[in-house]
Amino acid sequence: MKRLAELMSLRGRRALITGGMGHIATAMAETLAEMGADLVLVDLDQARLDVLSERLTTSHGVDILPIRCDLEDEGDRFAAVAAVKADGATLDILINNAAFVGTSGLQGWAEPFDGQSLATWRRALEVNLTAVFHLSQAFTPLLKASGHGTIINIGSIYGEVGPDWALYADTTMANPAAYGVSKAGVLQFTRWLATTVAPDIRVNAISPGGVARDQPEKFVSRYRERTPLRRMATEDDFRGAIAYLASDMSAYVTGQVLRVDGGWGVW
Repeated sequence: MKRLAELMSLRGRRALITGGMGHIATAMAETLAEMGADLVLVDLDQARLDVLSERLTTSHGVDILPIRCDLEDEGDRFAAVAAVKADGATLDILINNAAFVGTSGLQGWAEPFDGQSLATWRRALEVNLTAVFHLSQAFTPLLKASGHGTIINIGSIYGEVGPDWALYADTTMANPAAYGVSKAGVLQFTRWLATTVAPDIRVNAISPGGVARDQPEKFVSRYRERTPLRRMATEDDFRGAIAYLASDMSAYVTGQVLRVDGGWGVW
């Protein structure tokens, strides 16, 4: 029987995280580096990627490859794939975390349903769903060859349930259709891919609940009341989930969606 420390160790493995500068992604990168994994961090901001990479290398002694990539751009995605393959190293873990969340100032996004635009819908699906398909397909040969291949997709509770609009009353917050629909697609792609690339690669998803990010107090108060654990998530809440799914602790787990939502989805 293997010791728990052996099952948890990621020494000699490499993980790629898209949206690498996001709040949850940074927590995941810290977690996997602490477990010994080398990392490929993909995001738009090269300068911030370089800073994070240097910090993780210094604190954990792992190798980091930072890659600037606009996941909305197919050419950028192809270039990122080529950059990962160029050094001849393995890829053992792919974490499709990046998401198009828009801003309140983006035309056709934070609008009532009749004001949500086709152009913004297409942009969201390109990043949130098409890029997940593209990178999973492109890295499948490397993941199969690794002997420990695993894909972890980051979904959302809004890929599983509809929004409770009472939470948003009297705020400027939004819940666009494209976000929930694209995340639902990610979760179904997880199940589809799990049976398609087995037994060589495991494919699972994490479905986060709402994360505390300085939202209006009235929203936060309503959200807490709606959630069995009576709070919003923090980034640390996702560290255990990613450690479990990325490592051999979940070696017999595939095709699953792990909700990290404080119980939101059990109502």
